[in-house]
Amino acid sequence: MPSVLTAVNLSRTYRTPAGDVEALCDVSHDFGPGLVTAVMGPSGSGKSTLLNLLAGFDRPSQGWVALDGAQLGELHERELAGLRLHRFGFVFQAANLITVLPARRNVTFPMGLAGSPRAKRDARAMELLERFGVAHRADALPAKLSGGERQRVALARALANDPDVVFADEPTGSLDRRAGAEVVAALREVAGDGRTVVVVTHDPDVAGAADRVLGIVDGRLAQVGVVAPHQVADR
Repeated sequence: MPSVLTAVNLSRTYRTPAGDVEALCDVSHDFGPGLVTAVMGPSGSGKSTLLNLLAGFDRPSQGWVALDGAQLGELHERELAGLRLHRFGFVFQAANLITVLPARRNVTFPMGLAGSPRAKRDARAMELLERFGVAHRADALPAKLSGGERQRVALARALANDPDVVFADEPTGSLDRRAGAEVVAALREVAGDGRTVVVVTHDPDVAGAADRVLGIVDGRLAQVGVVAPHQVADR
């Protein structure tokens, strides 16, 4: 199984008035297609730093990140923006939906940025909303949606441009157990498409549903666990 996303000797040091802060140190891992990888660790351990580096929001002090063998560090900002629009999808703890747009338009928004025809945008938005069980809420504004509904709309939006990799940052952090379970099931379904899914989480239920768990402590990779090899084999 070829790797889609690769981190090699990844380190990030920030300079502050009080001195250098080593947020991440020498992390290497292959994030393969069809797998959910959960990144866990205490607050301030470097989880979000790792996600930001993998997604190209930040650049490493040492090491490199590659997508299909192409190093992100060699790309210009415009190329990175295109990568995040077309090949990466994102889900955040607060969903970050556009408050003045109904669910359907939130999903079509990135497709518009990518230049997709309007008819195609609307059809795909409804297909994705249907897939995640929120098509009946297509015309509702985010404020009228439950927390779980907002996250499933956000996941539909993340898939709008058919990305290879989906990043989720604490996607169940603001949800009750039932809504969180629905989001976890949706993330597993996304990985079942053959996509790479990387989830930063404190939620043991998310980790339990993952295929791999990376433990990050004090910026270092402390543990790599294989949680559910039978699920990998079944796909």
